[in-house]
Formats: sequence, C-alpha cells, structure tokens
Amino acid sequence: MVQRLHQGVRRAAALACGLLAMNATRADMRTAVDGLSLGGSLALTSDYIYRGVSESDGHPALQGDLHLDTRGGTFFGVWATSRSRDLEPGAGAIAELYLGQRIDLGASWSGTLSLRSRQYVGMQETSDDYQEVSAALNYLDRWSLTLTAIPNAVRYWFYERLSRSPAYTAESAGQWPLGRYLLATAGLGYYRSTGTGAGINRGTGYAYGDAGVALERGPWRLDLGYYQAQRAARRSFPYPLPSHRLAATIAWQF
Repeated sequence: MVQRLHQGVRRAAALACGLLAMNATRADMRTAVDGLSLGGSLALTSDYIYRGVSESDGHPALQGDLHLDTRGGTFFGVWATSRSRDLEPGAGAIAELYLGQRIDLGASWSGTLSLRSRQYVGMQETSDDYQEVSAALNYLDRWSLTLTAIPNAVRYWFYERLSRSPAYTAESAGQWPLGRYLLATAGLGYYRSTGTGAGINRGTGYAYGDAGVALERGPWRLDLGYYQAQRAARRSFPYPLPSHRLAATIAWQF
C-alpha cells in the first residue's frame, strides 16, 4: 500500500512539475491546459490540530497541497502533512488523495461532493488508513457546512486500538471581514463513532471548535486560532488535546 502511495505521489509531482514548467513565466503560477488549471499551497503550522486533537503532539508541521481543477468543477489532488512519529500508528507523515465535484447553486451558493483517502506514510505495525465521503454547502467563501461519513474509521479507547466501525462528523466554519486584510474565523464540529458492543466498545462522540483571526494579503495568509475539544476526544483517538490551545499557521497559495 505504501509503495503504491509513493508511486502515486511521484506521478502527481511529476505531472505538477511538467505543468509548472509549461507556464513558469506567469506571475501567479497558475496554468490552463485543455481545460485544466493547477493550484496548491505550502504551509507551516505550529501545531497540526485535526478535529480537535493534535497529530503533531504540539510540535510544528509542514504541509502542502497540489491539485488540478477542470472547467466543469471537477477537482483532484494530493495533500500531505508531517506528524509526530511518537503517536499512533508511528507514521511520520500523512498523505490524502482526494477527488471532488463543485456544484453551482446560484450566484452566492455552491455545493461540494468529495472522496478522500487518508494514508499514514512510514513504518507502522497496523494500518490506520481510512477513506471518507463528504458533502458541503457553501456560501461564497464566508461559511460552509460539511457532513462526512467514514465507513472504516479506526476505533481507539485512549491508546488501545480496538476495531473499525463507521464514524460521522458534522462541521461548520466561517470567516468574516474585519478590515481590508483582516478576518475573524470560527469553526464548530462534532465527531461520532458508532459502537460495536458494550463497555469500551460502545459508541463515543465529542464536540470541538476554534476561534481566531486571519491576515490575508496576496498569496499569503496567516492564521492564529484558539482550539478547544471535549475531553471525551481522548476516548476516540490516541492523540493529545492541544497543550497550549493556540496554534498559528502561515500559508502561501499559488
């Protein structure tokens, strides 16, 4: 699986490099070839917090995205991040392959359907890889509501790996202008893991959220957020809650 993932990432990187070389003179580093446009980002975050828990154990993480969009709204790409090897399942990175479709619902509204495959890259005794399907409703770039189903989510009880069972998330996020370059940001989510029995095998769930500000100018964006999650999150994942609850991320988009 890991070998196939590496091959896929290499092919995607080779394609991206080829497309960039064809149009390297454009200042915005975007290209359109036969209806395809290339985009992506590079980011550095002080703590990789995902669904309320830290997958970098409070340490910085380097992240990147590379994707292709079609004129019809279809998009596909790969997103990757570093993570702490000290956390289960012992992998030092994550790569997500994704495919989706944007749907125009009017002048201000749109929908998004997407599939994601999350792969833990590196040495690991047991695979924690999983896939998910999500549907989102978006209002401009101001607000979104996303529902996600994870058919094969891995179930943990603190640090004990139990089994796999379906899980679901509901998330809402928004950003509001405070000035020419400044934005207020906020998000709220709920994760629910279905149970496979009684006791530690019962279903678990927890709420999580964040609030902060963002500074956006040109291709650069700086986010500073305060993150919170219910302690019940520790019953679902072997990852710590954010130790400082604050995290900053600087990103460059092209």
